[in-house]
Amino acid sequence: MKLKFYSLLFIAVTILFFSCKTAKKMYEKGNYDEAVELAAKKLQKNPNDAATLDILRNSYRFAVEDHETRIQNNANSNNDLRWEWNYAEYLDLQRLYDAIRRVPSVYDKVHPTDYSSNVATYQEEAGNARFDRGLALMENNTKGSYKQAYSEFQRALELKPGDLSARQKMDEAYANAVTNVVVMPIEQSGFQYSSYNQGFVNIDNNVLHYLTSNNNNAFIRYYTPAQARSMNVRTDQIVEMHFNNVDIERYRDQRDTREISKQVVVKEIVIKADSVVKEYATVKAKITTTRRTLQSNGLLQVTVRDLDKRWLWSDTYRGDYNWTAEFSSYTGDARALSDEDKKLCDSREQFPPSNNEILQVILDEIQAKAQCGIKDYYNRL
Repeated sequence: MKLKFYSLLFIAVTILFFSCKTAKKMYEKGNYDEAVELAAKKLQKNPNDAATLDILRNSYRFAVEDHETRIQNNANSNNDLRWEWNYAEYLDLQRLYDAIRRVPSVYDKVHPTDYSSNVATYQEEAGNARFDRGLALMENNTKGSYKQAYSEFQRALELKPGDLSARQKMDEAYANAVTNVVVMPIEQSGFQYSSYNQGFVNIDNNVLHYLTSNNNNAFIRYYTPAQARSMNVRTDQIVEMHFNNVDIERYRDQRDTREISKQVVVKEIVIKADSVVKEYATVKAKITTTRRTLQSNGLLQVTVRDLDKRWLWSDTYRGDYNWTAEFSSYTGDARALSDEDKKLCDSREQFPPSNNEILQVILDEIQAKAQCGIKDYYNRL
C-alpha cells in the first residue's frame, strides 16, 4: 500500500514539475497566452506556488499588451473585417480572464480584466459587417456573387445566432446562387423495341439518383421535370440524354474444318494360340470447329443546355458487349478421333444471351460512364 501511495505521489509531483517547467518555457518563448493558461492550471492545485504566480502575473501583463496593440492596429484599418479581428482578440483576452478566475485565490492577486462586454459588442459589430458585405455582393446579381453573399450571411448568422434578417438573406442568396438542373427523360432513335423500353426508363431514374447521392457541390440541385414543376423550381440548366444508336447484331459463325485419319485394326486372324495376324485399315473423319461471335454496342450523347437552349457542355459515352463461344462436331468414322478430338466434339452448340440481357450490359456500362461524366462536370462549376 505504501509503495502504491509513493508511486502516485511521484506521478503527481512529476506532473506538477513539468507543468511549471512548461509554463516557464512558454513565457520565455513569448507565448504568453499559453503560459497564463498553463500556470493557472498549476495554481489550481497549489495556489501558494510563488514562482508560478510570478510567471502568471508577467505572462498576463504581456499578453494583454500584445492583444491591445493588435486591437489598436485593427481599429485603424479600413478593412470591413476589423470588427471580426478584434472580436477574436477580445475572445482570447476573455479566455485568459476565465482561466485566472477559476482560481479564486490567484484572481484576487492578479485582478484580470473582464472583457465580456467587449466580446459582445464586437461580436455584434462583426456580424453586422458580414451582413453588409453580403448585401453589397448581392447587388452584383451574378451566381458567383450570390455564392459569396451566402457565405457572408452564413458567417453573420454564426456571429449573431437566431438573427432573422441574416437567415432570410442567406436563404435568398442561396436561392439565387444555386443552379437547378433538370434531368430530362432519355430520347431514343434507331432502337424502338417496346420490350426494351423499361431499361431506358431505369437509366433516367438511376442517373438522377446517383447525381443526387454523390453531389459534392452545395450549389447544384437535380430534379426530374415533374419534380421541378410540382415544386415550382426555377430551371437553370437541362441535361438531355439521347441514344444515337443501340446496335444488337446477329451472331456470326466462322468455321474451320480439318480432316483426320487413323490406322485401326479391322480384322484379327488367329493362326495358333500364340500367333495372331491383324489386318489394318485407314478410317477418316472431318472435324468442324465453329467460332461464334457477337458484337453489340450503344452510344449515348449527353448535352447540357441553359434555359434558352444554348449549348454548355456535351459528351458521348459508349457501351460494348462482346461474346464468343467455340464448339465442334464431326462427320465420318468416330474411330478416327483422338481423345482430345472427342472432348472437342462433346461440346454443345452455344447461342448468345437474349437481346434483353445484352442490352442491359450495354446500358449498365453507358450509365456508369454517363453519371460519372455529368457529376464531374457539375463538380467543376
